[in-house]
Amino acid sequence: MKHSILIGIAATAFAFGAQAQKSTADGIAEYRKMLEDGNPAELYEAKGENLWKTARGPKNATLEQCDLGKGPGVVKGTFVELPRYFADTKRVQDLESRLVTCMATLQGFDAAEIEKTSFGRGEQANVTALATWVASQSRGLRFNLPQGHPEERRSYELGKRAFFYRAGPYDFACATCHGTADKRIRLQDLPDLTGNPGDGIGFAAWPAYRVSNGQMWSMQLRLNDCFRQQRFPYPLFGSEVTIALSTYMGVNAKGAESIAPAIKR
Repeated sequence: MKHSILIGIAATAFAFGAQAQKSTADGIAEYRKMLEDGNPAELYEAKGENLWKTARGPKNATLEQCDLGKGPGVVKGTFVELPRYFADTKRVQDLESRLVTCMATLQGFDAAEIEKTSFGRGEQANVTALATWVASQSRGLRFNLPQGHPEERRSYELGKRAFFYRAGPYDFACATCHGTADKRIRLQDLPDLTGNPGDGIGFAAWPAYRVSNGQMWSMQLRLNDCFRQQRFPYPLFGSEVTIALSTYMGVNAKGAESIAPAIKR
């Protein structure tokens, strides 16, 4: 009897030790895996697909002829090649700003009105849903942002400078949190985005559903919130600096697999 008790105590101690050795990162990874089965992003995907195919706006037209970089109406594979230069607007655009261009030109919406609307409201909410659906159509594909046009290369260099630029009351830069490996804030791992962080990490995971606040976040909103945490002035929607930061991170993520839309804490 005593021998059995001792064996039981030893087994329990061993199991406890093994559990203690499990890293916090492993625990968070398991938590996210459990959530993936019911990712609410799927609801935004469905809404976005419906918005893409439904005639709307002053011109009562669909977005099915929107050119996201691979020709009118082509969606698959576009997300993993954005931001990129567009000849019609003569500028580098990310997914959200390009969608607003299509909503204005094809459907007759007021682009300036959409851009100044708060995230999660009105047509801005529709832009997020559209971006979620478009991103889902490239899930599993690998990032390969073009850098052939001079403006694309300029955007990358501007994004790089912005990433390392330190300012504000806390003297923060993007690189403060995401410039070296093995950093964490509270329970959140902070990937090094100055190089290729790997599949489904960093740029390759957004848009994403935020469990903590029950919201769908696009990359534009993710970057704007970073500016808020740095105590920088809040960027305008589609601003050159946010698109440049996306270009920098996207180019650095070359070859990484997209898991967007993902789910975050």
